[in-house]
Amino acid sequence: MKQVVVLMALLVSGCATPRTEMPPVDQFFQKLSTLCGKNFDGKLAAGDDSDASFATAKIRAHVRTCTAHEVQIAFDVGEDRSRTWIITRTDDGLRLKHRHMLKDGTEDPVSQYGGDTLQPGTATRQEFPADAYSKMMFIKEGRAVSNSNVWAFEVEPQRTLTYELARPGRLFRVSFDVANRVTGAGE
Repeated sequence: MKQVVVLMALLVSGCATPRTEMPPVDQFFQKLSTLCGKNFDGKLAAGDDSDASFATAKIRAHVRTCTAHEVQIAFDVGEDRSRTWIITRTDDGLRLKHRHMLKDGTEDPVSQYGGDTLQPGTATRQEFPADAYSKMMFIKEGRAVSNSNVWAFEVEPQRTLTYELARPGRLFRVSFDVANRVTGAGE
């Protein structure tokens, strides 16, 4: 009788549906989504002389708008609240767009640039090379040097949220302390 029970248990366990791990892009989006509704102070982690204002200004991320398919993060640099990062799910991965607004409330001509993930990435890092729209806009606006941009986001739960811009000869990174949520004004 014991042998029959053991044999049945082995047969049933062999029929169980194997657990499949969530793809890295989905794990990343899930980690990013846990930050929704929260604000975090940040600091310049890498830059050059052109980034001096980032080194001295109060930097804050507001993870404000979140749905099952999109996360929007307002990025404040001092009193400048014109920037928003928009990470959207696509059929093949994720898309990053940068929205920049002018003081009069209209969209900046240099806006909606970014790209789609081309690789699976990891559960904590996703990269977004410049897409065709961005390259055409950069050329039109005299910023062709940006055509080789690769943006990235990293999420280290309970530690940091990091935004990165990299291209040959240029590295810019800002990191936000997600272990210490900011409350109060600006939420």
